[in-house]
Amino acid sequence: MSLKLEHVTRIVDGQVHIDDVCLSFEPGSFNVLLGRTLAGKTSLMRLMAGLDRPSSGRVLMNGADVAGVPVRQRNVSMVYQQFINYPTLTVFENIASPLRQAGVGKEQIVEKVEATARMLRIEKLLSRYPLELSGGQQQRTAMARALVKDASLILFDEPLVNLDYKLREELRQEMRELFQARHTIAIYATTEPNEALALGGTTTILHEGRVVQSGKTAEVYHRPQQVLAAELFSEPAINLMPGRISGSEVSFADCVHFPLNPDLRGIAEGEYRFGVRPSHIGLVPSNDDDLELAVTVELAEISGSETFLHVRNEQFVLVLHLPGVHEYAVDTPILIYIPTHKLFVFAADGQLVQAPSRRQGRAA
Repeated sequence: MSLKLEHVTRIVDGQVHIDDVCLSFEPGSFNVLLGRTLAGKTSLMRLMAGLDRPSSGRVLMNGADVAGVPVRQRNVSMVYQQFINYPTLTVFENIASPLRQAGVGKEQIVEKVEATARMLRIEKLLSRYPLELSGGQQQRTAMARALVKDASLILFDEPLVNLDYKLREELRQEMRELFQARHTIAIYATTEPNEALALGGTTTILHEGRVVQSGKTAEVYHRPQQVLAAELFSEPAINLMPGRISGSEVSFADCVHFPLNPDLRGIAEGEYRFGVRPSHIGLVPSNDDDLELAVTVELAEISGSETFLHVRNEQFVLVLHLPGVHEYAVDTPILIYIPTHKLFVFAADGQLVQAPSRRQGRAA
């Protein structure tokens, strides 16, 4: 089954929830909807599922407009962030419920439920009830119920958000493997850029109900077509610095000067916004084109095995995303290093002028 949205708009009580969205999804594809809370991800998925109708535009399945087709007549499954299982039914019966509703025979139900349970590693839990399961096991059960009926379209609305880090990593890997062999459309909503990168496939960035950019996940990440896409597909948000290219140099805030490297020489003179991802800035030089900046620590935010280091000087406020634990007292003076070949260049209107090169250096 193919799925296509043509100029879909959804207006509720005078407020625009989805604004002129055009997207296409092919069978066998894994697709991520990336955006902040209230960006329109759930609203868009409800339109795809048939739970809501668009105010204008068309939702096409295999080329046919299904805007008036009720959800029960569509071959669609949906998995939510909450563990939605029937508490009075065993795991087996939870998974089997959509098959029973569809009138599938008993032998085929047993075969399908057991095969799906094995796929999600819960085959030993089929006789238990949801309240006897861990959070991860409950979510696997909900996912199994969505997968068992071989739906043409499966929608995942932030299904891993309530699980701990280890379980999320485990399920992400399994989901990638699951859909490599299935001829279905999988659409996965998330607020986390790193989750979109981990899942791969295609990514559509949403903001205030509009599509900011859509394409292969790696391409959208490495070549955000505007500042907003770069900000939304970066965690923490990309650092932005106003600057100017003139002659053979770049200047930031009219006081930080460095020579044009080969990656920047083809850009016309003028005012630009330069972006650098927090993960590209380091505490030691590692490239021959590194720009050294003297800064003062505002906050060292330690999160597990990584540190988000907030720094400032008279011109900039920057964030570094560093592997490992780095403890700094507030107001500690330090030097940081920005590889200038990793700079994004955006025009005054926010459109991408040039993306960083992909040559060796710190992780992209």
